[in-house]
Amino acid sequence: MAHRSRLAGFIIDSQVDDLPAASAFWSSALGLEVTHPDDGDLGIYDKFEPGPGGLHIEVQKVKHEARVHLDIETDDIDAEVARLEALGAKRVQHVRNRWWVMEAPTGHRFCVVPMDEDSTRGAPNRWP
Repeated sequence: MAHRSRLAGFIIDSQVDDLPAASAFWSSALGLEVTHPDDGDLGIYDKFEPGPGGLHIEVQKVKHEARVHLDIETDDIDAEVARLEALGAKRVQHVRNRWWVMEAPTGHRFCVVPMDEDSTRGAPNRWP
């Protein structure tokens, strides 16, 4: 069955105790306002206003080393994960039964997340 996917944006994984301070730095550095502090009420995500092209950008408090990772959004998580596995990616962790953390053949981590149909990110790719 056909499905759609596209780049959703990027997440700035930050190994910090003070999430608001990390977000304040990135807000100033990127010229984007934090519009949803403590998004999800978990104390680990600060979401910014949409970035260029409508990209989703947030700072995430993590325990692993600091890095930036991409999110790929899709209207069919299972189909997109299978497509990416066929390209050489591997599953790492299923998070909250909602999205997958994956690893590219290059070692880079990224997430496959549910599609935001209301975003302004442009038309998604269609896959057979």
